[in-house]
Amino acid sequence: MSVPSVERSRGIGALVTGNLLGGVAVASGIAVGGLLLERLGGTSLAGLGQAASVLGAAVAAVPLAGVAARHGRRRSLALGYAIAALGGVLIVAAAVVAQLVVLLAGLALFGVGQAVNLQSRYAAADGAAPGARARTMSIVIWATTIGSVAGPNLSDVADRFGRWLGLPGLTGPYLFSVVSFALAGAVVAVFLRPAARSSAPASNDAATNGAGTGEAGTSARAVGAVTALRWAAADPAARFAVVLIAVAHAMMVMVMVMTPLHMQHHGMSLRLVGVVISLHVLGMYALSPVFGWLADRIGAVRTACGGMLMLAAAVVLGFVAASAAEGSALTALALTVLGLGWSASLISASALLTGTAADHVRVPLQGATDAGMNYAGAAAAALAGPILAGGGFRAVNIAAAVILVPAVVAATAAVRGGRAAEGSPVDRPQGTTASS
Repeated sequence: MSVPSVERSRGIGALVTGNLLGGVAVASGIAVGGLLLERLGGTSLAGLGQAASVLGAAVAAVPLAGVAARHGRRRSLALGYAIAALGGVLIVAAAVVAQLVVLLAGLALFGVGQAVNLQSRYAAADGAAPGARARTMSIVIWATTIGSVAGPNLSDVADRFGRWLGLPGLTGPYLFSVVSFALAGAVVAVFLRPAARSSAPASNDAATNGAGTGEAGTSARAVGAVTALRWAAADPAARFAVVLIAVAHAMMVMVMVMTPLHMQHHGMSLRLVGVVISLHVLGMYALSPVFGWLADRIGAVRTACGGMLMLAAAVVLGFVAASAAEGSALTALALTVLGLGWSASLISASALLTGTAADHVRVPLQGATDAGMNYAGAAAAALAGPILAGGGFRAVNIAAAVILVPAVVAATAAVRGGRAAEGSPVDRPQGTTASS
C-alpha cells in the first residue's frame, strides 16, 4: 500500500527537520566535549569523550532498530532523541559537580543522538518508490550539513549563555544540544505520522514499512540482529552493503581524527586545521543528493564502487601529502575526497541494503549495520593514535588502505552474484522490478 504523497512529504519534512536539529545538537557538543573532559580528567583522558559517544551510538543502534521493528520508526526516533537529551543534562550536571564518571555516562547517552540521525535515513527510504530510495535518503543526510556547520559556530554564544546562568564554562553548548534534541524529538513525534497498514503480502519493492510516515511494518517473522547478519552473509549484495558501510566509516575516522595532529606536528596553524576539517565535513554531506541520484540512476553497486575508488584516491593523496615538503593543499584535497568517498559509499550501500534485504530482516539488519559501523569507527580511532606515533601520517593512510580490502572482496562477489542472477538489483539501477 503506497503512502499518500501529502503524508509522505510531511514525513520527509519531519525527518529533514529532525536531522537538522539533531545535527546542530551533536556538533555543538562535539566541539567542546574534549575540552570539558580534559578539564575534569586531564589531557590524557581527553580522547575518551569521543570514544564514549561513538560507543553510545553503536550500542544504541540495535535496540533502536528493535523498537522500530516492533513499534514503528516514529517511536524509535523520538525515544533516541529523548535519550540523547538526557545525556546532555547529565553532562551539564557532571560539570557542576565535577564528576568524571557521570560525564562519561552522559557522553555515551549523548552519542545516541548520532545513532538516531543515522537511522533517520532508513526511515526516509521506507515506503519510497524503488527508483527514489537513494535520493530520499540523501536528502535527509544532506540536512546534517547545516547542523554540522551551524553547531560549532554556536558554541561561543552558548558558552556565554551558560556562564550567564551561573553554570561552569563549556556547559552552555550542551544546553543548546538538549533543546535541539528535544525539538527534534517533538517534530518527529508530532509530524511523522503512522501509515495505514496494508493487508497485501509484503515485498521488497512495495511500501510496506510506512516510511516517511513513522511506522515500520512489523512481521511475524521478526528476527534479531545476529540472525539478520547471518542472512546478509548469505546474500552477496547485502553482505557487500554491510561490509562497505563499516569499512568506509572506519577509513574515514582513522584518517580524519589523525589529520589535525599531523598538520600541527608539521607547523600548520589551527586556523588551517579548521579549514581542512570544514572541507572534509562538506565533502561528507554537501553532495549527498548527487550520490543519491547516481545510485538511483546507474545503480547502487556502481555508485558504491565509485565511492570506494574515491576512498582509495583519498589515502593515496594523504600518503603523498605526508611526504611533501608543503602538503597543506594536498592534505585539504585528501580530506575532501575522503569525505566524498564516505558519502557515496554510505548512501549507495544503505540504498542497496534497503532494496535487497528481505522484509523480516530489513530493520534489524539496518540496526546491526549501523552498530557495526560505529564499532568499526571506534576501533579505527583507537588504533590510529599508535599508528601515527609509530609510523607517521603515511602509516595511517597505509592502514586505511588495508581496511578497504574486505570491501573490495565483497564488491567482487556482489558484482559476480548480480551477473549470475538475471534481473538482480545488483545489476540494474534501482527502480526496476526485481525480486528478492
